[in-house]
Amino acid sequence: MQCEDMIKRASAVVRELIDISDIRINEALMDIADTLIAAKNDVLEANREDLSRMESSNPKYDRLMLTPERIDGIAGDMKQVASLPSPLGKILSETVRPNGMRIRKISVPVGVIGVVYEARPNVTFDVFSLCIKSGNVCLLKGGSDADSSNRALVAVIQDVLKKRGINPAVCTLLPPGREATEALLQAVGYVDLVIPRGGSSLINYVRNNAKVPVIETGAGICHTYFDKDGDKEKGRAIVNNAKTRRVSVCNALDCLVVHRDRLEDLPCLCEKLSDSNVIIYADEPSLEALTGHYPEVLLQPSTPESYGMEFLDYKMSIRTVNTIEEALEHIAFYSSKHSECIVTESDETARIFEQQIDAACVYVNVSTAFTDGAQFGFGAEIGISTQKTHARGPMALPELTTYKYIIEGNGQTRK
Repeated sequence: MQCEDMIKRASAVVRELIDISDIRINEALMDIADTLIAAKNDVLEANREDLSRMESSNPKYDRLMLTPERIDGIAGDMKQVASLPSPLGKILSETVRPNGMRIRKISVPVGVIGVVYEARPNVTFDVFSLCIKSGNVCLLKGGSDADSSNRALVAVIQDVLKKRGINPAVCTLLPPGREATEALLQAVGYVDLVIPRGGSSLINYVRNNAKVPVIETGAGICHTYFDKDGDKEKGRAIVNNAKTRRVSVCNALDCLVVHRDRLEDLPCLCEKLSDSNVIIYADEPSLEALTGHYPEVLLQPSTPESYGMEFLDYKMSIRTVNTIEEALEHIAFYSSKHSECIVTESDETARIFEQQIDAACVYVNVSTAFTDGAQFGFGAEIGISTQKTHARGPMALPELTTYKYIIEGNGQTRK
């Protein structure tokens, strides 16, 4: 079937989905989660096919890889989504005008949501569960790197949907080629929203070529500022966790900003990073502070290109500043407005950081690794929006709705 026909078929089932009760949706999600666990071996076999085509040194390899534990986590997230209240039909506001006209603002589905993503098969389940729970049809456009995995996962979803009398087109997987992306981005009148999940090149391509509305997610250039009043033990744990927990995700640390008064603590802050062979690109003051205290083979002088870089790898830059104002200026210049952190024991400095940092998620003494829908208690996420319109931060059920006005009266007419 041609991509355009697949998109039109998916668009046609929007009204069918509106009529399905939240109870039926929840039962289907629970059934799909259990079926995924039962089909674990088949899914892992498909995933191994994808992994065999990628070098293990590729930063995307970890994102692509599924394990029994990760599959259990995916199923658990889906069950968590099923347990959440429906975001639909909520009365957001209600007024009665002087003429007796009653106006209600009510939450409704967006409609058809297309998601373009790279080598992250877990996104397949996250997107589907959030979309169907919020009454939306999803069009999935995964990358060729994860095609076998995505097809295996969508087969699990569609088999259960068919069994439960739900049109499987509510979860449509498009072919992995560029042609499908172009068809999705040009589908005016059939697709209500496209969300890219991936690196900056993918996001830029979608933004520059889409004729349908786009919400940007994914690109994360994340900083942690270690203040002159920072606790070095907290700082060491936060820096290591934010950098090494999973280097291929968008909330991973890219640049450590350190106050000049605390350069003597830099070896302590970076100590654990050497266990993961993290390459550090250090400016002159921090390079001097780390020389002799950090493996020489992993320590390099920074260049202008070392800043504003989303490494997605075991790499990190360091910038030395003299004041909180200088730290704020550096972050403002290089930030992608995703997640930024300060380590400080000063309430006043923390307040300044919270107020002046322009990012979706601002952390005080907490690792940026927590920028995640499940960690925020949302069950899952469809992406981390770095925009300011409609949605910002982890996009979960409420962010996948819009609203309409219902106006009721008794024959009122306007003069």
